[in-house]
Amino acid sequence: MNEDIRIHSWPCSYYLDTTKQWVSGRLSLTPVSIKFTADKTGELLVSFHLSSISEIKKESSNLIFSSLTILEKNTKHWFSSLRPSRNVVFNILEHFWREQLLSSQSAGAEAAAALQTTKGKELTGLLTGSQKRLEDTAKVLHYQGEQFDNIMKGLNKIEGDMDVADRLLTELESPSWWPFSSKLWKVPLEAKPKETATVSDSKNQEGIIIRIPVIITHRTDSNVKPGKLTLFASGLEISDCNSQVIHRFESKDVDDIRVHTPYEISVRQRFIGKPDTSYRLLSAKMPEAIPILEMQFSKKIQFLEDALGFVGARNSPQVDLGTSIWQAATGLLGGVVQPSSPVAGKEGMDNDQVQLQAHEKISQEEAKELKQILKKLKGLALETEAELERQDEALDSITTSVDRATLNIDKQNRRIKKLT
Repeated sequence: MNEDIRIHSWPCSYYLDTTKQWVSGRLSLTPVSIKFTADKTGELLVSFHLSSISEIKKESSNLIFSSLTILEKNTKHWFSSLRPSRNVVFNILEHFWREQLLSSQSAGAEAAAALQTTKGKELTGLLTGSQKRLEDTAKVLHYQGEQFDNIMKGLNKIEGDMDVADRLLTELESPSWWPFSSKLWKVPLEAKPKETATVSDSKNQEGIIIRIPVIITHRTDSNVKPGKLTLFASGLEISDCNSQVIHRFESKDVDDIRVHTPYEISVRQRFIGKPDTSYRLLSAKMPEAIPILEMQFSKKIQFLEDALGFVGARNSPQVDLGTSIWQAATGLLGGVVQPSSPVAGKEGMDNDQVQLQAHEKISQEEAKELKQILKKLKGLALETEAELERQDEALDSITTSVDRATLNIDKQNRRIKKLT
């Protein structure tokens, strides 16, 4: 991810201690730093890393002006006249600062452990991440399969109702002296148990795919607050810090999702005759959620200009990354299982992988763990492929049933017109 990308910028004033005066300019936030640029000269007056911040506070300067102070190491920076408001800037800066601190702590722990980490452990981590992403994909596909099953049940019920309607029309079209009319009118009573069985189907409780902290903006830029974004297989949910649901979008309710930057998206549901329901969500963890959103709402998601670099940088290397993981893992496993086999004789293997086999041997325990993960990945891949094939067949059946129902409806409409 490009660390120089600008997440947000706000017009404000900065107190320049050297000249003892306020300088107008723009306060900018990147994924890892805060910068201030003067309007008149274009000079970069402030630039420091988020991890170097000790405190962010709301204060008043000269007992009059509401200001925002940032304590960076031993230097206190004053910002005032913040637009659209001080609260908006404070909430966003504090969110990215805290997430940066959390990621720095985890990175520090990983760096300490990396001193004793072998190449086998590194591959295990990569493959575990791949397994998690494949499991998330399987959850979404499973929910889509359930939706197809429900559609098929509905279409089967429609076909049953069409048969009943056909028999009723036949009764109406029959002469008054026809002796079997009473039997035909009893047919709808026999169809009722099927309807009750359909109604008794309850919605299965679904699991959470991912949950991230977000800054929520609803309609106006002056109304922002921290909260959480939760992604399910059936949609997404926006809640506040106390886990109280603000709004839930089912998959069918979402009309479009716009990716403004790798860290900011907007979700909208359109209405006729009343205002749209729209939320803008900003998060330091948004790059983790965007691939899942892209998978769930492939036809509804739109990457704007500032996010095109993100999707381009993510899509193309991702294929290479997945290939290199599998090649490196299988290559290393081959080096452990058959250490006597010549490395240079394997076709399609680049120099890096040759060096991995030649110099980076992994232990038997790591090889066993990698084999287990690879076995799970293979099973998940086969299940996903089978589910996709099943959904393709279900989609064909749905299309056929809809076409047949349309023809039956047209036919019955013509019969009704003759009766009237």
